[in-house]
Amino acid sequence: MTNRPRASLGRVLDDLGATLLELLHGDPDLPVEIGGVVTHDPVDEPPMPRHALVLGVGLRDPLVIAALLRELGAQQAAGLVVRVPLLSHEAVTSAVADSGVALLGLTRGASWDQLGVLLRSLLADGDVGVAGADTLGGMPAGDLFALANAAAALLDAPVTIEDRSSRVLAFSGRQDEADTARVETILGRQVPQRFSRILAEQGIFRELYRTDRPVYVPPLPATENEFTIPRMAVAVRAGDEILGSIWAAVHGPLSEERSQALRDAAKLVAMHMLRIRAGADVERRLRADLVSTALEGGAGAREALNRLGLADQPVAVLALGISELAAGTDFGDAGLVTERQRLADAFAMHLGAVHPRSAAALVGDVAYGLIPVHRDRTDGEARAVRLGTDFLDRIGDRVTAQIGVGPVVQDAFRLPHAREGADRALRVLRAGRGTQRVARMTDVHVEALVLELRDLVAARGDQPTGPVARLFAYDAQHNTNLVETLRAWLDAFGDVIAAAASLYVHPNTFRYRLRRLAEVGELDLDDPEARFAAMLQLRVVAPPPPPTSAS
Repeated sequence: MTNRPRASLGRVLDDLGATLLELLHGDPDLPVEIGGVVTHDPVDEPPMPRHALVLGVGLRDPLVIAALLRELGAQQAAGLVVRVPLLSHEAVTSAVADSGVALLGLTRGASWDQLGVLLRSLLADGDVGVAGADTLGGMPAGDLFALANAAAALLDAPVTIEDRSSRVLAFSGRQDEADTARVETILGRQVPQRFSRILAEQGIFRELYRTDRPVYVPPLPATENEFTIPRMAVAVRAGDEILGSIWAAVHGPLSEERSQALRDAAKLVAMHMLRIRAGADVERRLRADLVSTALEGGAGAREALNRLGLADQPVAVLALGISELAAGTDFGDAGLVTERQRLADAFAMHLGAVHPRSAAALVGDVAYGLIPVHRDRTDGEARAVRLGTDFLDRIGDRVTAQIGVGPVVQDAFRLPHAREGADRALRVLRAGRGTQRVARMTDVHVEALVLELRDLVAARGDQPTGPVARLFAYDAQHNTNLVETLRAWLDAFGDVIAAAASLYVHPNTFRYRLRRLAEVGELDLDDPEARFAAMLQLRVVAPPPPPTSAS
């Protein structure tokens, strides 16, 4: 435990104001420390710590709110949160003044669950807005490298701390005393796949994660140029959740005393990993809320930009997403969520390295980046394209991702327009149209219009009509490919040789099919309007469902 003070109401408003909370009535600067977060239940009154922040879920009646404020004042609560908008009422204002309980408003659209998680994370161990060193178990909070070195000293063996995916989070000194596998692991910050596969096949991970005791791992098979030594490993867990593991390169089983030291180290590492995760989660949520508020362009957009350090200057918007074609095959549902967050974190780091005042966050399934642009520059979009291209080049081909770039806007109220442009460009890229990985809206404007027209047609349930409908019906009835022939001819701009080659048929055969489709479809191929109508239908109207055979 630490002796740091908990957050005051003013600090909470500083961190969550403008995006989630606003002060309706009262003084947020009273020198009291929030003692906890409580959800109001009129049927079963919950235990109330001193200076609690109370969530008034479902409260709308001003008279009921006024009565509750007076009750909370008697219980020395710090504040009451209700949903806005709240009708102005003299009884509420008077109750705030009499009780000393501040009244806060939760913005529309935000969930109570989200607010509760954020508040509890912010209040955990009083780490909101408090500078200075923090320790857990006598070690600097979150310093996994210090923990690894301490564990290595206790065990007299080099140590690594790894996550559930065998990625190295931290390592101790003396790694030169280990084997070639450990050296390769440290250099790659990841256990080599061939070794992790062997560990999985031998059931080591299964045994490790079902016990809280250290597990002895015999030397793994190695090539002639390699050697391996045994390991002692223990799972790092928080309750039933496995956070990772600690691995010590040893020359034999540990003594009972050192095995207990390894178990104790795992408990301490769990505390630090939870602190790191809580801090990262809170920071991500706050930044995501600020970025989302800015992109919505409403009344809070300017304040959100100000808190992000991007106020009063032109901004370019980048939208990063994983390809729709890859998303369904490369990852499971849980893996896709994790991969999106990992990609968003890497995107934020990349943008921050180039533009320290940039901001990036995952909003839904898209990571948005806001890039400041100098007012005297006219190449803002081009620079954003280069930034996006550099990022995708850095992450390589392991993840199929694309970036849409919106237009540069001069003020906060135009940010929704920039976001829309980035989203439209990204949608074209994610749909697999073309080979580009980064595109501006101006680069894919026509493709975006086609996709949007397709959405409109699908929403109305339109079916092919005229010559195209007749060709679909003929193909379905006679098992021919006249629609395919027409599409190839249109795509080749009337070049029979090229169109025939695309279908792997002889040009004379293709010409015969072309004459046949003109007859069957009653289509004048010399009429530009007829050609355009046919091409448009083939692009935006879904083919009719195949006929069902009569039973």
